[in-house]
Amino acid sequence: MARVLITLPPNPRKGEVMELRVLIAHVMESGFRPGADGRTLPRDIIRRFSCRYNGETVFSAELSPAISANPYLSFHTVATESGTLEFEWQGDNGFSQVERRALQVA
Repeated sequence: MARVLITLPPNPRKGEVMELRVLIAHVMESGFRPGADGRTLPRDIIRRFSCRYNGETVFSAELSPAISANPYLSFHTVATESGTLEFEWQGDNGFSQVERRALQVA
């Protein structure tokens, strides 16, 4: 499991636009760099990220080898109701991680 940091607003009001920020600790090897032995290191990146709010996708992104290690994403959505935010990262070599956070809308 990779370490993640997720920042949500503490008590958003209904209808308020809220900023969500996520960071995941991941090496993100591009597949283009040579290793110590001169051979190209195998690619190991996070390819997709998505966020679902009560089951509905509110943000998704396709990432490429040019993305940095420990990718940080920031995006906005509208607070409609209390529920669950589900964050999913998918990558090379079968990497997949899902994190869930409860959201209480005032």
